Formats: sequence, structure tokens, C-alpha cells
Amino acid sequence: MTGAAPASAEGPRRGRRGQLSRRIRALAASGLVLGVGASVTLASWNDSEFAGGTVSAGHFTLEGSTDGSTFRTTDAEDPHQLSFTVASGLTPGQRTYALFSVRTAAGSAGGTVQLQGDDGNTGTLANAMTYGVRTISGTTCNAASFDAGTVVVSRGTALTGDAADSQTVAADQGSEVHYCLELTLSSTAPNQVQGTSTTPLWRAVGTSSSG
Repeated sequence: MTGAAPASAEGPRRGRRGQLSRRIRALAASGLVLGVGASVTLASWNDSEFAGGTVSAGHFTLEGSTDGSTFRTTDAEDPHQLSFTVASGLTPGQRTYALFSVRTAAGSAGGTVQLQGDDGNTGTLANAMTYGVRTISGTTCNAASFDAGTVVVSRGTALTGDAADSQTVAADQGSEVHYCLELTLSSTAPNQVQGTSTTPLWRAVGTSSSG
């Protein structure tokens, strides 16, 4: 009697291959098979450049002189002492003169300057006096140079009066303004002013130029 033929191993192998093939196709369809339907994202690198700088403010500073050569800065408590041609013994109608020069300090910005009479320039003698100011080309302030100068404050102005216009001062000691001040004791000064004194104050008010 002939025995039954042995079962072939090819059948199970084919079955396993079929199952594996179906699984691969299923995975491929879902995009889970490496290299099939997968995407790769590359990392980005970043870098920056920066710029900065230091800036600083300048300054606007005036300095004055009573002789046109020695300059310094002052304040109302320690003003320049003007040297009038006649400082004492004035009589009615007499005039006296004094130089006051102004410029910018070293390293200062340029600008303009306006001469102003202090509001405190009042009193018995001060009220009996008037003044005038002219710019002059040199540093000799007297009747002749005053008459030849350019009017800044009209002669006959009260000691509290201000200049109507301003003068230009260049940056960094670049130019000087020479003011020639004229004081006049009124020809009608009352007897009460005899033997009295006054110390009028003027200020050069500066304004820096923009740009």
C-alpha cells in the first residue's frame, strides 16, 4: 500500500509570503514604510549682527572780558567789574564809557548774544542816568569809538532797558563782540544824587544756534 505523499513545505511558505506582502502593501498605503511617503525636515540656523554707538551732548558757554583780552565766565553774584573812563565825580550831563567783550568759551557751540539791563538797576542815582551801547571794531571804548560804532541800545535808554537785537558769536572762541557802553548822568539830575553811587548790572544773554 502506497503511503500518503508528504505535505509540501512550499504551501506554508507561500502563505507566509502572501501575508507579508499584504502587510507591506497595507503599511505602504498608510505611508509608514520608510522611504515611501515619508518627509524629512532640516533644522534652520540663525545669526545676527548688531551696531551701536555712543553720543554725547555739547555745551554752549559764554565768557566775558572788560579789557578785550582776558576772558572768564561769571554769574550775577560775581560779575565783571567794568572800568568806566570816569568812575566818580560825575556831574549833570557828563558821559562815561566802559568796554564789555563777549565770546564763546573753548569747545562751545556758536550762537547769539543779547545785552540786557537788569531790572534792579533802579534807585536815586540810577533813575537819573541813561545808557547806550554800540559794537565797536576794537577794544578801545571812548566817545570817538562809541560814535563810530553800530547801535545796539539807543542812547538815552533807562538802565533797565534791553537791546532790541542780538549779535552773533562763533563757536569755540571763534569771534568776539566788543560792546562800548555809555552812561550819561541826566542834565536835570536832582540835588539828591550828589555824593551817591550806584552799581548797575548788565547781562549778556546767549542762545545757542541749532545744528
